Amino acid sequence: MEPESRFYYSQRLKLHYVVWGDEANPPLLLIHGGRDHARTWDRVALALRDDYAVYAVDLRGHGDSQWAVGSQYSLPEFVLDVAVLGEAIDRYPLTLIGHSLGGAIALQYAGLLPQHVAKVVAIEGLGPRIMEKRPAHLRMRDWIAAMHDHERRQPRGYRTIEDAIARMQQANPHLTTEMARHLTIHGTRQNDDGTLAWKFDNYVRIHSPYEFNIDDARTIWNQITCPVLLIRGEESMASNPEEDNKASAFHNHRSVAIPNAGHWVHHDQLEPFLAVVRDFLAEPTT
Repeated sequence: MEPESRFYYSQRLKLHYVVWGDEANPPLLLIHGGRDHARTWDRVALALRDDYAVYAVDLRGHGDSQWAVGSQYSLPEFVLDVAVLGEAIDRYPLTLIGHSLGGAIALQYAGLLPQHVAKVVAIEGLGPRIMEKRPAHLRMRDWIAAMHDHERRQPRGYRTIEDAIARMQQANPHLTTEMARHLTIHGTRQNDDGTLAWKFDNYVRIHSPYEFNIDDARTIWNQITCPVLLIRGEESMASNPEEDNKASAFHNHRSVAIPNAGHWVHHDQLEPFLAVVRDFLAEPTT
């Protein structure tokens, strides 16, 4: 069973999203992480499509969305794209589920437009561990060097789908071969020479020279008025938000760690993930 494919425009970019289920049901928006794509949510969407109209977006530079050539892939721009998609769907309030970068986008969106959001599930979307700050001039030099390096690089091509699947499983050893194949089929396109390449723009790998500002993030998170569910994998490198004090920015939240799961919790432990999410979504908001 395949979802319906749709497009919309943000900042003159043609962006893609898919729709699962009956649009008479309450809206649920799924936001993938960096270097992923909308179809990474397929198993989640299939499990929830009977109760929700499920929308899964390809962020700019990812999946079947247009690349932002000559621009940066910054968090504010991703949030803008989701805000524009919300306007296109026009079915407020939205329930949001985001993974990693997608979780960060969902939380920013919910803090900036709290009247448009019913609930938020953020899977490891609270940003990096707090690290020692580096001087601005060193960050800028490294960023310029990284940009020049990417100008010289060509994305890696895989001779066969099996080679790409093996790379997918190397990145996440928790993946079954079946799931890795599904993600690879929907996450690659064919090059002119017959090899396969990942759909994302290689420039999404480059981090901004401006460091993650936890103070600004906390200010935005503090504006969220809806319930928030923070999920992480017990085997992930993500810190515990109750211990690093990030969770204290939220007025109404719950933190859950899923056993035997790494960073991609919804891939690694689908049923435990769905059980936690279903319980959270079923709770009254008042």
